[in-house]
Amino acid sequence: MGMYLYIKALHIIFIVTWFAGMFYMPRLFIYNTEAAEKSQPEKNILQTQFEMMMRRLWFGITWPSAILTLIFGPWMWYLLGGIPQWLMIKLAFVAGLYGYHFTLHAIYRQQTRGIFNYSSQQLRIWNEVATIFLVAIVMLASVKQNISVVWGIAGLILFIILLMSAVRIYKLIRQKGAGKK
Repeated sequence: MGMYLYIKALHIIFIVTWFAGMFYMPRLFIYNTEAAEKSQPEKNILQTQFEMMMRRLWFGITWPSAILTLIFGPWMWYLLGGIPQWLMIKLAFVAGLYGYHFTLHAIYRQQTRGIFNYSSQQLRIWNEVATIFLVAIVMLASVKQNISVVWGIAGLILFIILLMSAVRIYKLIRQKGAGKK
């Protein structure tokens, strides 16, 4: 059991650093998208800086953390000796999280080529997807079998509604602030 706890600690550490990268990367996408709307030389200066920050974050922290999370997770199952039912549900969310990770990679590749397919508002909404995965995964890992699936899904849907409402309220506040300038 001693080795299991060390592997679990490493797994949690790399989950945290992976999420840190996935929380910050879309913010950099937003800033880079907004910089593309500026005039020269400000546009070039900002985009050069954001591209460097994105590259360092993505390949120095986020990707390595995603890979190490993927190594330590199965290692924990092996040491645990089985996969409980709650973990199967969690793994479905983890698969979705890796899908989200790959969409961020696609946006990263586009932006480094000067392609901006998404508005800053769309990216703000996409930024919150990681939060939804975080809440679902942590709740499943913490509460485990004590949570009913129905209440868990209802709670997650309520959380998504509240989160998207907050994004809309923030957009209205930004628009009102821009109107005062």
